[in-house]
Amino acid sequence: MKPALNRRVAVTGIGVVSPAGIGVKEFWAGLSRPAAAANVRRLGGFDPRRWMSHRVARTADLATQMAVAAADEALADAGLLTGEIEPTVAVLDTERAAVSLGTGIGGVSTLESQATVLAAHGERKVSPHTVPMTMPNAGAAALSIRYGFQGSASVITTACAAGTDAIAAGAKLIASGAADLVLAGGSDSSLTPVCVAGFKNMRALSRSGISRPFDVDRDGLAASEAAGILVLEPLELALERGASIYLTIDGTASTADAYHVTAPAPNGAGAERCMRMAIEDAGYTPRDITHINAHGTSTALNDAAEAHAIRRVFGAARPLVTSIKGATGHSFGSAGAVEAVAVALTMAHELIPPTLGLSTQDPALDIDVAREPTPWTPGPVLSNSFGFGGHNGSLVFSPVA
Repeated sequence: MKPALNRRVAVTGIGVVSPAGIGVKEFWAGLSRPAAAANVRRLGGFDPRRWMSHRVARTADLATQMAVAAADEALADAGLLTGEIEPTVAVLDTERAAVSLGTGIGGVSTLESQATVLAAHGERKVSPHTVPMTMPNAGAAALSIRYGFQGSASVITTACAAGTDAIAAGAKLIASGAADLVLAGGSDSSLTPVCVAGFKNMRALSRSGISRPFDVDRDGLAASEAAGILVLEPLELALERGASIYLTIDGTASTADAYHVTAPAPNGAGAERCMRMAIEDAGYTPRDITHINAHGTSTALNDAAEAHAIRRVFGAARPLVTSIKGATGHSFGSAGAVEAVAVALTMAHELIPPTLGLSTQDPALDIDVAREPTPWTPGPVLSNSFGFGGHNGSLVFSPVA
């Protein structure tokens, strides 16, 4: 039978691991809870043995471990998972179940730690698991093996846009009829000594340790590690099985600045084009968008570029903007996926989370930014991610009518 085309894509499950909270309930609370000042924010209290055996955990990088934990939660939330250490997924056709995962540098923490072992003790002490733990596709492979998914298991590495781009790719698999279930999102842990030193030396990290998106005194990002996973299904099939639906993915877009390896295009020209394309793909106009979950990294150039682009796209419409990075920090390749989880919860709670850290908005950035938790009637939401290399990704989410 020829696959159906242009199926509407539903999000039926969400899972998250973040310094703001491990698990959806703690994460949602963390989005309104001031974070301690730190320009490097690591997970606290994460024990992978809650989700996998000690033997498996020893041969998996933290990025893979987080992906498994978030995916288990998402599948359970969707009503598709039973069991924990050795889970079973209620999927009728595993050949039509796929994985689409974003990451920044894959298992770079394993690579760096094993390089230290090599230098100190010689090659005989290097783990034979180094390559499969380090490879960027390790997380996607682990999820397909864990759940027996035999559709595509792909990885996207478009820097800080990777999580958003992976969700877009997964949504296209569902919409085109190529898959009936997709685990989509991102997982990233790159807080190694070398990477942190590199960010410090390029002056990207906040000197104060406070992530303050769109603030006049913003002084850099707070680097973090996290994973966010969504369960995607065709809307009609999700409704048939009686699934709870958070929202639908109605528009996606990806563009390249073709400008500079780290700096955004002047005035956010590439970001503007990406937002316009995603809104058009959803069949909306800018006036239909009721809320924007911004990339909002708390860096001078990126916040300005995004704000100027938003102003040009939306004009007098002025949807309320928030950035959750004051709570979560910036988790690079997983950031867009973590923010997609936040959008799903924003829909569920009918409440826009605050932009933590924002005290005095930069007067040059003429957008409306939420400073407090704000009651909201769910409507179409735009979520943005922009990455090194000039990668731009945008998603449009809608409530189910």
